[in-house]
Amino acid sequence: MPALGSQRRLLGSLNCTSPATLPLTLAPNQTGPQCLEVSIPDGLFLSLGLVSLVENVLVVAAIAKNRNLHSPMYYFICCLAMSDLLVSVSNVLETAVMLLLEAGVLATQAAMVQQLDNVIDVLICSSMVSSLCFLGAIAVDRYISIFYALRYHSVVTLPRAWRIIAAIWVASILTSVLFITYYNHTVVLLCLVGFFIAMLALMAVLYVHMLARACQHARGIARLQKRQRPIHQGFGLKGAATLTILLGVFFLCWGPFFLHLSLIVLCPQHPTCGCIFKNFNLFLALIICNAIVDPLIYAFRSQELRKTLQEV
Repeated sequence: MPALGSQRRLLGSLNCTSPATLPLTLAPNQTGPQCLEVSIPDGLFLSLGLVSLVENVLVVAAIAKNRNLHSPMYYFICCLAMSDLLVSVSNVLETAVMLLLEAGVLATQAAMVQQLDNVIDVLICSSMVSSLCFLGAIAVDRYISIFYALRYHSVVTLPRAWRIIAAIWVASILTSVLFITYYNHTVVLLCLVGFFIAMLALMAVLYVHMLARACQHARGIARLQKRQRPIHQGFGLKGAATLTILLGVFFLCWGPFFLHLSLIVLCPQHPTCGCIFKNFNLFLALIICNAIVDPLIYAFRSQELRKTLQEV
């Protein structure tokens, strides 16, 4: 994906003139203070991508294999795994092509590289957008299953779930094409940042409300058992820890990338912002890390899915 103002990785690799950097270096800035620049080795990019690839392929295979998992909730989880899979595959593909170009193994014209770069950029961007959408869809699905339990199967039907899934994929592809085409327009960047903030707010509100309802339910049970304080505190702490991990991982993995986009709008020429721009590849690595963590949070906690994984 383009660094949105800096050189594209594939086109930049045709030059092969950038000096090798240490994993952690202080890059001097002529107009400001020194920059802390974290260089992500290509081998680490490939390794993270392969780990994510294996994890998410296992999730998709397990859900496809077990008919008991053929429900809207698991279909959303399966689509999240596919989105994370595309995030990893796209970045691995881009890194592999870049290495082949640098080594001189892949010889092609700059125009063809430009087209290949655009295709990979659209693939990366659409997988990111769809991943965020399916995270939101999973949160909404869980919210309905808790607050509208008796009506859940009439509200979240399989045909409706398939329509939602199709709409998310189509919207992700269309918005990604627009984003890559007009990535140097401020409005496009602001829309993408606004989308991230909206998803973060949606997930925070829904999960906090679900936690409050669960604590209220536990408090009612505790009153019946006359053990209100121990049960309520223990359950509340466990629920708060789970919520912190869920939202914390989401914010830490996605936040730096969208901070990068925000700073392009707010301070594109400022030296301090320039230091942050230098760590764009680190932000992409964090997104791949999120693709590794998502199966642990949303899929592997299911006993039925773990049992199917053992068979797979």
